[in-house]
Amino acid sequence: MSYPGYPPTGYPPFPGYPPAGQESSFPPPGQYPYPSGFPPVGGGAYPPAPSSGYPGAGGYLAPGGYPAPGGYPGAPPPGGAPSYPGVPPGQGFGTPPGGAGFSGYPQPPSQSYGGSPAQVPLPGGFPGGQMPSQYPGGQTPYPSQPAAMTQGTQGTVRPAANFDAMRDAEILRKAMKGFGTDEQAIVDVVANRSNDQRQKIKAAFKTMYGKDLIKDLKSELSGNMEELILALFMPPTYYDAWSLRNAMKGAGTQERVLIEILCTRTNQEIREIVRCYQSEFGRDLEKDIRSDTSGHFERLLVSMCQGNRDENQNVNHQLAQEDAQRLYQAGEGRLGTDESCFNMILATRSFPQLKATVEAYSRVANRDLLSSVAREFSGNVESGLKTILQCALNRPAFFAERLYYSMKGAGTDDSTLVRIVVTRSEIDLVQIKQTFSQMYQKTLGTMIASDTSGDYRKLLLAIVGQ
Repeated sequence: MSYPGYPPTGYPPFPGYPPAGQESSFPPPGQYPYPSGFPPVGGGAYPPAPSSGYPGAGGYLAPGGYPAPGGYPGAPPPGGAPSYPGVPPGQGFGTPPGGAGFSGYPQPPSQSYGGSPAQVPLPGGFPGGQMPSQYPGGQTPYPSQPAAMTQGTQGTVRPAANFDAMRDAEILRKAMKGFGTDEQAIVDVVANRSNDQRQKIKAAFKTMYGKDLIKDLKSELSGNMEELILALFMPPTYYDAWSLRNAMKGAGTQERVLIEILCTRTNQEIREIVRCYQSEFGRDLEKDIRSDTSGHFERLLVSMCQGNRDENQNVNHQLAQEDAQRLYQAGEGRLGTDESCFNMILATRSFPQLKATVEAYSRVANRDLLSSVAREFSGNVESGLKTILQCALNRPAFFAERLYYSMKGAGTDDSTLVRIVVTRSEIDLVQIKQTFSQMYQKTLGTMIASDTSGDYRKLLLAIVGQ
């Protein structure tokens, strides 16, 4: 597996998706407001309320008059959110995935993906095969997101406290020295550090030993474990750019990788990926897409490459109604399909706006927009358009479904499994796990455990927080 050099300065981690319903446009990077009404970073309870409000009687009133722990309407109780599986105790929702340890990198905002998207049942599995329209207990395939989940999203991997890059570099050196390799020591370090911290370990390793940590790891590891470790040590933007390059080089194209990355990232992420692709591989991403794809699918991906989607979070219901009418006239309401109309609306509107359009469409057309896309399109362009709509409705559910199909049936699509677990580990993997359990009546950890083995399984489970 080729592993070209890293960007000279790291790329910022995923900046996250702006909160739906916020009455302002997407703030510039590094200026995301910390959500109010949540425990401080690191979880834990709210500031203790003094036993008395008088200075002489045991304490002053807490600033801003905090109610007693647990007294915030709509907020999870102080110990986190026990009703959802996979949330570590002591961490309330809304803690930014970066935490305090992301020095010098923009802090991702608290993310929100809209309220209850289950109004629209999804036809057809993604990828491959049909999903049943009903799950046991009468659930629809895309469950609604619990109220607490929409307050913010969480990664399962957080920066380690008391981080010491040189000490970690030394542990990794010892784990690889001599006969055999101490994989457990490698798992313990790698799974419990943020991507930013892993970049610092890599730099410390070279400073201390004059050797490239990645080359050393590659010589000690192989197969899926090697792919997973290398993915964890790539800066996020570089990993996305590398995955796109890998999907297009050589014979054949992995279209699903192009769809998964280009149709789900924010404008800022896409622009960073385009720049990184040029600087690292000396190639123009848009040109590569044009030479590897064709027709309406090519146009959709070129639109995605621009990173120009509207990111204003306010929903214009009049426009949603007009767009729904336009989409109906372009598809179900005529013979043939006006593909450019679908491309224009799905490539330019914000995700909250698209969610409102999906809801308006079901009133206009008496059927949901996803099933109309399935009737009017086929192949990769159908998958791409559906991915955009699925992200507008419930982004964690889209990734949960991709994970499920990477492991379902004979064999495992390890590259997809590794890519999603790694890229979402500091963004919304907690929500993806919860949604996965709702959709498939089994936990993501259980499925990973039964589909993988050895140190590869150990490391995946450690990242997923199992």
